[in-house]
Amino acid sequence: MVFDGTVTRAITNELDQELVSGRVLKIYQPTDTELIFTIRQYGRNKQLLISAHPSYARMHITNDTYDNPTEPSMYCMMLRKYLSGSFIESVEQIENERIIHIHFQTKNEIGDKSVKTLVIELMGKHSNIILMDQERQVILDSIKHVSSAQNRHRSILPGSTYIDPPNQGKLNPLTIDGDTFIRKLDFNTGKLDQQIVQQYMGISPVLAKEIVAQAGLGKRDMFKDAFLDIKQKILDHQYEPTIYKGKKESFYVFTLTTQDGELTTFESVSEMLDHFYSGKAERDRVKQKAGDLLRFLTNEQKKNKRKIGKLNKTLEDAKHADRYQRDGELLTAHMHLVTKGDKEVEVIDYYDPDQNKRTITLNPNKTPSENAQSLFKKYHKLKTSKQMVEEEKKKTYQEIDYLDQIIEQIDSAREQDIEEIREELQEQGYLKKKQAKTKQKKKANKPTPETFFSSDGTEILVGKNNKQNEHLTNKLARKDEIWLHTKDIPGSHVVIRSLEPSEDTLLEAAQLAANFSKSKNSSSVPVDYTLIRHVKKPNGAKPGFVTYDNQKTLFVTPDQAFVARLKENKPK
Repeated sequence: MVFDGTVTRAITNELDQELVSGRVLKIYQPTDTELIFTIRQYGRNKQLLISAHPSYARMHITNDTYDNPTEPSMYCMMLRKYLSGSFIESVEQIENERIIHIHFQTKNEIGDKSVKTLVIELMGKHSNIILMDQERQVILDSIKHVSSAQNRHRSILPGSTYIDPPNQGKLNPLTIDGDTFIRKLDFNTGKLDQQIVQQYMGISPVLAKEIVAQAGLGKRDMFKDAFLDIKQKILDHQYEPTIYKGKKESFYVFTLTTQDGELTTFESVSEMLDHFYSGKAERDRVKQKAGDLLRFLTNEQKKNKRKIGKLNKTLEDAKHADRYQRDGELLTAHMHLVTKGDKEVEVIDYYDPDQNKRTITLNPNKTPSENAQSLFKKYHKLKTSKQMVEEEKKKTYQEIDYLDQIIEQIDSAREQDIEEIREELQEQGYLKKKQAKTKQKKKANKPTPETFFSSDGTEILVGKNNKQNEHLTNKLARKDEIWLHTKDIPGSHVVIRSLEPSEDTLLEAAQLAANFSKSKNSSSVPVDYTLIRHVKKPNGAKPGFVTYDNQKTLFVTPDQAFVARLKENKPK
C-alpha cells in the first residue's frame, strides 16, 4: 500500500474536478477515524470518504455503504455546524506532500462570506483531519487531538494556531530540473533509490525504485531522463490507476515495471482506492467491533480443550476400575495387617496365580475399614462414570465445533453481522445480556443474508452467521430450492434462488460455500448440495446446526477474486 505524494496529487486533481462547486448535504462519522461527506454537484450525489486511520489513511469518492452511529460524535456535530450547506471552492495539495486542503465557502453567524478549510494529513499513524478558520488560521477542532506534551513542534487542539507539519528539508521534485535532480545524488555511494527518497518530498520507495529500474545500469543522463519522464506524467496527470496482485497486493497510479503479479486497471483513482481499501478497512472495523468476542471465544475453546484432556484421563482411569475392586477385596482380607496411620500395606495377591505380593497405597488418616470402602467407592464411580464421560466428551466436542463455527463466521463477517453474533451468544448463555436503558422494546430486524449473483444473473444467498443461516434455510428458502454446505466443515448455508439453476450457477454457489467456510484457504473442498426439503434441524440442536440427506457432492477450490466478481454481478 503506497499512499505517497504522487498518489495524493492524483486524487487531489481528481477531486478538484469532481467536487468543486458541489454543495455539502450531509456529514457522517461512521467510525472514530472516518468521515463521509455527501456532496451534490451538477445534479448528482457523491460520497467523499476521508480517513485518518493509522493503517488505511486515505481520501476518495466511495460507492460503499457505511453504518452510521445513532448519535453523532461531538466532532461530527461541529463539522455539521460549520460545513452543512457550504460549497466546495477548491481542493489542493500542499507542495508534493501528503497534505490536502479542501476550502469550503460558507457564511458566518451574521451572514457574511466565510471560508473554512479542512486539512487532511495522510501520514500513517500521525494522520489527522483538522477544520480551521482560513482567515485566522485557527483550529476549530480535529478528529484527533494532539497536545504539546505529545508533539513539541505543534499542538492540534481547538483554539490553537494551525502549524504545518515539520519540514524535513526535502526538495519538491516537481519544481526542479533534471540537472538538479542528478546533482543531489551520490552515484559512488550506491543505493540510489534510498537517496531519492531521502532527498525529495512525496517520493515513496516504490516510485524511487521505478526511477532506478527505468534508468537501468545507464549513465547519469539515463537517470535524468527516467526522472523527467515520470515528472512529466505527474504534471500532465497521465495516470493509470492499477492494482497489482502478486505475493502482496498493492496499488499505484502508474503501471510499474518493478511490480509483478496480475494487473487490474481502473478508470479513476477513486475507483482504484475504493476497490483496494474497501475490504481491508471493513475487516479492520469488524476486528475492532468483534475483538472482545474473539478473545472470549478463544478462551472458551482453550477451556473445552483442557476439559477433553481431563475427560480422557478419567476414561483412562476407568479402564483400570477393576484394579480398585481387587485392592479393596485384598485389603478386606488382610485387614488384620493394617492399623490407622499406615501409608501402605503389602499383602499376598491371591488373584495372582503365582501368589505374588502386592503393595496397596493407603490414606493414613483413615481406618483400615474406611480405606477399603474408599477403594470400593472409586471402583463403582469409575465403572459408572465411563458412559457419562463418553456423553460429556461428545457434548464438549459439539461445543468446540460450535465455537469453531462462530469464530469462522466472525472471520468473514460484515459489520452488520457482528451484532447478530453477539445476540446469539447472549441467547445461548455465553454472554450476559445488557440491560435495556428504556422499557421500550427495540423492534428486531430480520437477519439479512449476503446477496450474490451468478454469471447468468441467478440470485444466491449466503448466511454470514447462525441467525442468518437459520432464517435463510428455515424461513426464506423454498422447499425445492438447492441448499449447499461444505461437507463436515464449519461454514455458511448457501441457497440458490432458482428451481432449475444451471450447472455453472451450481458450481458458483459451491464456490461461495467453500469460500465462506473454515476451508477457504484449502484446495478441492467438498461441498454437499441437496433440496431444502431434505434439510432438518434436530430438536435442541445448537443454532445453525442441521442434518440433511439425499445429497450430492462437488469439489471446488475457493477463489476470493472470483467470489468478489460474483458480488459485483448484477441480475440480467
